[in-house]
Amino acid sequence: MTTANDRPTVLVLLGSLRPDSTSRRLAEAAVAALPDGVRAEISTLLPSLPHYDQDLDTDTPPAAVRAFREQVAAADALVVATPEFNGSLPGVLKNAIDWTSRPRGAAALAGKPVAVLGASASPKAAQWARADAVRVLQVAGALPLEETVGLASATAALEGGELAEDVRGRVAELMGRLVREPLAA
Repeated sequence: MTTANDRPTVLVLLGSLRPDSTSRRLAEAAVAALPDGVRAEISTLLPSLPHYDQDLDTDTPPAAVRAFREQVAAADALVVATPEFNGSLPGVLKNAIDWTSRPRGAAALAGKPVAVLGASASPKAAQWARADAVRVLQVAGALPLEETVGLASATAALEGGELAEDVRGRVAELMGRLVREPLAA
């Protein structure tokens, strides 16, 4: 969490493991759109997390879980960038949310404002993945923003490798809201 001398920090959780995915491009646009003075980091720890297993969730969980929980706890807000796999969010993202939703009452995710972004090849702009991400985050104790941004027909929406201007604008508005509203409270 920030102190008076620190800048707010936003942690980005990517639901796609592909280095050149449209979800990553959407996440990078979100980082670029953050207001001045906000630090951002894209987490690289999601692929190293074991599948959630309550038997592993002890006072000494696996090292990757400890590191990831610390990373989430240190952030002031999160951005979740998800593709849509079979009408929902991918397992790697759900697994990360599961690990940071525990232990109840002291979870790293509890009370964190979260902006949700989604990208899909379909014209529905990952609407189901975004809705599922919001629902799962709420149940886990996070505070997802009501508005989400989706990128429809993701491959076609990229203009020469860049996001279309209207998408960049919507992402910028959402990032401003993520930082302005919850972090100012």
